[in-house]
Amino acid sequence: MSRIRPLPPELINQIAAGEVIERPSSVVKELVENSLDAGAGRVEVDIELGGARLIRVRDDGDGIAADDLPLAVASHATSKIGSFDDLEHVASMGFRGEALASMASVGRFAMTSRLRGADNAFRIEVDSGRMHDVRPAQHPQGTSVEVRDLFYNVPARRKFLRAERTEFAHIDDLLKSLALARGGVEFRLSHNGKSVRVWKAARDDKAMLMRVAEMLGESFPQQSLRIDHASAGMRLSGWVGLPTASRSQADAQYFYVNGRLVRDRVVAHAVRQAYADVLFHGRHPAFVLYLELDPAGVDVNVHPAKSEVRFREQRLVHDFLFRSLHEALAETRAGQQAAEAPAWPATAGVASTVVQEVNRPMSSWPASASQSRLHLGVRDEPLAEYATLLGEPMAGQRSVAPQPLPAVDDSETPPLGFAMAQLKTIYILAENAHGLVLVDMHAAHERITYEKLKAGRACSNLRSQMLLVPLSVPVSAKEAAAAEEHADAMADWGLELSRSGPSTVVVRRIPALLEGADVAELTRSVLGELAQHGSSRQLQELENELLSSMACHGSVRAGRRLTLPEMNALLREMEATERSGQCNHGRPTWVQLGMTELDKLFLRGR
Repeated sequence: MSRIRPLPPELINQIAAGEVIERPSSVVKELVENSLDAGAGRVEVDIELGGARLIRVRDDGDGIAADDLPLAVASHATSKIGSFDDLEHVASMGFRGEALASMASVGRFAMTSRLRGADNAFRIEVDSGRMHDVRPAQHPQGTSVEVRDLFYNVPARRKFLRAERTEFAHIDDLLKSLALARGGVEFRLSHNGKSVRVWKAARDDKAMLMRVAEMLGESFPQQSLRIDHASAGMRLSGWVGLPTASRSQADAQYFYVNGRLVRDRVVAHAVRQAYADVLFHGRHPAFVLYLELDPAGVDVNVHPAKSEVRFREQRLVHDFLFRSLHEALAETRAGQQAAEAPAWPATAGVASTVVQEVNRPMSSWPASASQSRLHLGVRDEPLAEYATLLGEPMAGQRSVAPQPLPAVDDSETPPLGFAMAQLKTIYILAENAHGLVLVDMHAAHERITYEKLKAGRACSNLRSQMLLVPLSVPVSAKEAAAAEEHADAMADWGLELSRSGPSTVVVRRIPALLEGADVAELTRSVLGELAQHGSSRQLQELENELLSSMACHGSVRAGRRLTLPEMNALLREMEATERSGQCNHGRPTWVQLGMTELDKLFLRGR
């Protein structure tokens, strides 16, 4: 082998460029993030040939002093951090000081800047690693950076560039994500001299929601929930899509940590678990969420492109996200959106706000014209099959069925209105203040029954059964440690484990509800979640699947003729039941047809 020798600076920068500059969109990302760090209120991005010929980013930020321009394009020179303590509290988008140097090593680079309050602007150019002298130039306050002929001196990298349309689509998607991160900044995007996107600065929540609607579709505001929750030194805000507005792909998910778009498995797991009880299988939720926390609580220096982060308290963050989203989705009730006054304009209106309830308590709505209760074959107590698996209920928590609703003025219309008829013994037709309501009676009653069963499970002692022969299960050393650490928590679920070796656990008892399950696979799955997230929902999910199946068999079936009082009682229970907008499988339970939609069907007003 040859002798060890230091690498030349140009080669060092090109190696760094291999990590930082993957394609033209990578250049745009680094430059726009620098503009945002400079306090820009307006960012313009000009692209030619998908970025292969020209990438130009202009801003009206603080600018750079003439003496600092050579340092700005030098390796690992930055104004954003100066000590290890700064690195642990990074609040800026960029901080490594290698992006500009990497761009200058793989393209023809020029930067023009005028410092805030300065009389003159200055320009520096770098070509093939050769830095030219700084010279005066004309430029308004702010900075312009041009990168021409990307990868012209690295043919092996240039041949991997995709078609012009593909590369520009990546840039467009990137700028969308940055525009969602900074609503108060105006963004402009042009391609080959033609304006493509203009996002005006959003000065309030209404304007920001209009920007969100432009990114995720005009229907998103009407099919989303506003969330704003703070706890444990963290704040989660933004919009989450309703389960009925799910998508076939996870292409409308934007999660920001302190303003930085990230992809994180802790976040993905928490979101997936929050939607587990309401989302149809194979579907993905849409959301725009912003998590704010102390910069010291998150490490952003774990990926060259800064697209991944590592939370110092992963379990705390996971539980906070899951609880916030789970509670938000649980608060949704059938009819709630139709009942609430629109919080936004019709062109960009959000359906409801998580922290708000319907103006009057659900219990104040009339049960029906005759005030009858629902009797559709569901017992007030849990189903007999379920009750046999439970111990005696705790004192004071026996009844889980709703109580008779008090009578109120019949002239007041509840959210789902009053039943008028039954269609094909499958759907209930009702009239409310907004128009026509269609209800799938089996799906709706299935959700009601399911929630009753879960409530019965929550207020009863769970039975467990001893295995005739204790089962030894081989696991990883990390999973065995998790079994030892979380033994008490698993015992509460009826799963009794003990560590019998460095990588072995012994199962002695399992929940009676899960009789017949693959004990070894169940154990490994639960311990895997405990080892990774510090908590496990595997047992609860398996139990919920059983309860869901029982609820399906215990609910009113399609084909049964209901009386008007029974139909009205079902509507009232839907309004009072959590997550009643979807059945247990994520399908919608009701649909609202407003008068405007009905008028369009008959061409009224034309």
